[in-house]
Amino acid sequence: MKQNYLRALPSVDEMLRQPWMQDLIARQGRSLALRAVQELIAERRAGILSGQEQRADTPADCAEIDREAVTGRLEQLAAPSLRPLINATGIIVHTNLGRAPLCEAALEAVIRTARGYSTLEFDIEQGRRGHRGVHVSDCLRRLCGAEAACAVNNNAAAVLLCLSALAAGRDVIVSRGELIEIGGSFRIPDIMRQSGARLVEVGTTNCTHLHDYRNAITENSALILKAHTSNYRIVGFTAGVEPGELAALGHAHGVPVVYDMGSGCMAGTGIDVLGDEPAVQDVLAAGFDLVMFSGDKLLGGPQAGLVAGRKEYVDILERHPLARALRLDKMTLAALEQTLRIYADAPERLETLPVVRMLKVAPEELRRRARRFVRRLQAALPGCTARAVEDVSQVGGGACPLRELPTWAVELESGTGGAPQQLERRLRQGRPPVVARIRHDRVVLDMRTVLPGETDLLFDAVHAALAS
Repeated sequence: MKQNYLRALPSVDEMLRQPWMQDLIARQGRSLALRAVQELIAERRAGILSGQEQRADTPADCAEIDREAVTGRLEQLAAPSLRPLINATGIIVHTNLGRAPLCEAALEAVIRTARGYSTLEFDIEQGRRGHRGVHVSDCLRRLCGAEAACAVNNNAAAVLLCLSALAAGRDVIVSRGELIEIGGSFRIPDIMRQSGARLVEVGTTNCTHLHDYRNAITENSALILKAHTSNYRIVGFTAGVEPGELAALGHAHGVPVVYDMGSGCMAGTGIDVLGDEPAVQDVLAAGFDLVMFSGDKLLGGPQAGLVAGRKEYVDILERHPLARALRLDKMTLAALEQTLRIYADAPERLETLPVVRMLKVAPEELRRRARRFVRRLQAALPGCTARAVEDVSQVGGGACPLRELPTWAVELESGTGGAPQQLERRLRQGRPPVVARIRHDRVVLDMRTVLPGETDLLFDAVHAALAS
């Protein structure tokens, strides 16, 4: 019986000779069309062999592979793996969804730079080779109030470079309460081993005092490292050391003090919701020799690891062999320069940065957006079960782990009465994909993270998911 079904399957050549295939080949190319046909035939063959394709159908019915099937497979194969989606989770700096969206000025700079040649490593005034770091170092230095600054490809790289250049073969003192792990299994002890530095733990998980650091300092001490606990908080009976006290201790003993800040909060943004999240400028003013932080979190720029502080240490980092391996490409530099220029030179334009805008938007504005969306849905789908509800958003990106932002969201029920997981899946697999949350057996779309210009796209995606 199986042999009858297998014999009925068309050959690849037969499929490619179909008149309607010529149209698809002209549009998508022969190579992709060939792959689509081969995959469909292979899947149909596997289904026959497993018994799934033999139900009440005739061999000819089971074997048929029509234009619709090939077109659908071609669309899947032609679609890029990395593609835009709508973030309706309410998590502003969502690591899995690409962290900070770029502002228009940064996007335009990327396009200008990528389109042709640029002054990446060329000094126009001198007519000779230049240094790519100059495009961001001066602006970053001024913004942070530092003697010098540099940038590498992410904050983990900045920490690794700092430890490798300043502490290889020597001791680095860290509080036990700050032996952090962030996403992707980045752990301070592991990075320490990779750099060749020796970890010296002081204090306890919940309490570390100044004398713990003092007692650990020896002639082999290279650094005192403070790591911002950006994705967790230790509460209750706790004790820590103020940044100024820690910096003074290091200076008194000739040991540089560095701070892995992670989130990259900047002073002067006027974002009240960030609460006591430490600002880069304040930490440097307290006397730290170097700070390291991310470019694509609270700063709102592209992925980068930024380092600012004393010139003698920044110079050592820039001369280290790892610096070349960790350097930024021209498109990232273009986006980063424009982002930093907004902070340093045009703070009145801070709300052009999507992250800043999403952090500062008022709950009342979010309520209006949610209610407008619900009214539009109910007009298009009479009987649709949707309503505007109060909810909470999160900052994300390892910042303010205990802070919840009041927001308004659109709460949906599946029009078919199915489980919310089915509706969530239809949204996630739609065009464009929409990533939502499930709460209390309802699908929730947080309007805080729906970007300007995405509302119509979101409506179409939700309409299609509810109507399917």
